[in-house]
Amino acid sequence: MSNATVKVVARITAQPDKVEELQALLHGLLDPTRKEPGCIRYQLLWNKADPTDFTFVEEWADDAALDAHLLTPHVQNALVQAQFLVATAPDIRRYLMLG
Repeated sequence: MSNATVKVVARITAQPDKVEELQALLHGLLDPTRKEPGCIRYQLLWNKADPTDFTFVEEWADDAALDAHLLTPHVQNALVQAQFLVATAPDIRRYLMLG
């Protein structure tokens, strides 16, 4: 894998009473996203110390693949549903590997 790939860390915080609903919603993104062109890695992590904290760790071939992912129907639908389940707006950051 090239250092030119785009790495993403996306943190999503559930409302305390919506953890299970958000987890199911986020888990539903895994299969369709992993089949998208340009998706190299798409992992969902759940914080053992804070059950409201979910984090996607992603790797994309380039910015165009990531931008296309964000416009897919499954992501757009999840964003609409998630607005009622999250405590704060998702924190999505793009990175390049330096070393």
